[in-house]
Amino acid sequence: MAELRWNPLIKDWVMIASHRQNRPQMPKDWCPFCPGPDNDKVPKSFDVLKYDNDFPALSQTPPEPDDVETRLYKTKPAYGKCEVILYSPEHTVTLPELDEAHIRKLVDLWTERFEGISSDKNIKYVFIFENRGAVVGVTMPHPHGQIYGYSVIPKKIELELDAFREHREKTGNCLVCDMIEDEKQAGSRVIFENDDFIVFLPFYCEYPYGIYISAKRHVQNLTQLTDAEKTSLAVTLKEAAGTLDSLFDYPFPYMMCMYQNPVNTDLSIDDCHFHIAFYPPMRSADKQKFNASSETGAWAHCNPTAPEEKAKELREAHKRFLEKQR
Repeated sequence: MAELRWNPLIKDWVMIASHRQNRPQMPKDWCPFCPGPDNDKVPKSFDVLKYDNDFPALSQTPPEPDDVETRLYKTKPAYGKCEVILYSPEHTVTLPELDEAHIRKLVDLWTERFEGISSDKNIKYVFIFENRGAVVGVTMPHPHGQIYGYSVIPKKIELELDAFREHREKTGNCLVCDMIEDEKQAGSRVIFENDDFIVFLPFYCEYPYGIYISAKRHVQNLTQLTDAEKTSLAVTLKEAAGTLDSLFDYPFPYMMCMYQNPVNTDLSIDDCHFHIAFYPPMRSADKQKFNASSETGAWAHCNPTAPEEKAKELREAHKRFLEKQR
């Protein structure tokens, strides 16, 4: 079974992908992403690579939904695209351990795939992300991220688009541009910045170490970045992920999500502002921040720490990471 089902309570689509339950358990000493004589799924050598998901939740040739619709419950084909982005042929390397030139190749591949997936007129949103660490459910340690191309705009993105539009109508300004101005004026939540990007813990941060990366220039997506800005993004990503790893001197788990404009839509996209959010599930070196009833059932988040205090920790961790690179 693979289909989209309508939730009338919050007016959102849910992916039903029961076929993914049948994914085989990988042999103990074999990785489908590592080059080798017994693996014909990847080239013998590569730097970064687009790999079509073997068990996609969404497909460009989806089956017809089951005949289960009612007057309330609607279904749609699970149309879309699911890709895996391999960061490196090395099985245990992590994002901050890659050099800046290598991460720049990753940025270029993300950009290429954003354009490629967007060329399908049925796709409405392209979502680039990385899940890192067993605590967020990762079973494959080989360094990789994913890209989903959705045929509908997800609810969170829809809410942000409404906020962008309302702020522009009220102030004439971009909401994220104004957020950056407020964060720079406060200063206490800024971790580091360079000519092109700023890294900060937002005022409303839901996670103790939930850093944001935002373009300083008002751009909507990766394709609008200049060559210099793409290199700068590679540097910024390395330092941001390295900062998290330097907090407690171990590979810090996180969910990294990239926010860009919708595609193939009549909605105004000019107010969208390119940014990346990290959602790390740890509140200390050995304690997890669980999304329990309030967060899950009511979307009412509670951060048990003060962003200003955690930003200070992160600034110190950033200094330690830079010292290690010298």
